[in-house]
Amino acid sequence: MSNTTAKKPSPLFEILFNVFIPSIILMKLSGDEYLGTAMALVVALAFPLIYGGMDLVRNRKFNFIAALGFISVLLTGGIGLLELDTRWLALKEALIPGLIGLTVLGSTFTRYPLMQKLVLNDTVLNLSLINQRLKENDQSSAFERCLMRSNYLFASTFAFSSAMNYFLATWIVTSPAGTPAFNEELGKMTLYSYPMIAIPSMLMMFGIFYYIWRQVRAMTLLETEQIFHLK
Repeated sequence: MSNTTAKKPSPLFEILFNVFIPSIILMKLSGDEYLGTAMALVVALAFPLIYGGMDLVRNRKFNFIAALGFISVLLTGGIGLLELDTRWLALKEALIPGLIGLTVLGSTFTRYPLMQKLVLNDTVLNLSLINQRLKENDQSSAFERCLMRSNYLFASTFAFSSAMNYFLATWIVTSPAGTPAFNEELGKMTLYSYPMIAIPSMLMMFGIFYYIWRQVRAMTLLETEQIFHLK
């Protein structure tokens, strides 16, 4: 059987392409003796735009979060090139994760909460056995409540990201847009956002999945190798 699954790039490549290279360009090449303020901003923001476009072509499907990221990059470029007040940057930084969090929270009140879609994946979990054990142990309703709680927790990670993005933007980016200092501060904000926001958010998400795994084990009395499709 042929493998049609696109090979995913390494996380190191993603960080390099989307975080470190744009940050270095903004911080080191924004002076008039190099690229200049406007061109450095355009070149730096081109990296995540190109990466997002390549990912879209590779996967050939619409991704809501990727689309928000694309819009975020365009808004950042617009704020810098149009020399808008830096308060707009702080609002934009908070808006994108905030919208994702509201989407996750809103899905709680639909038939298919987002965490249910993420977790209940038959390629990863042995769903037939899990559902059978949940019914046998009269735990189906309890598991639904577990997924609902995890959905609230998942939304809270984006609330954290939104608040931290706003804090970083107002703390670091204080120079007027359209200046080399603005570009340098934008690069610093991008670098700092990874250890201060991205890594804590990922740890929070890992904690949510760990919570679900523990609940599944307790409710079904299955072992880990029975819960997952291990190859």
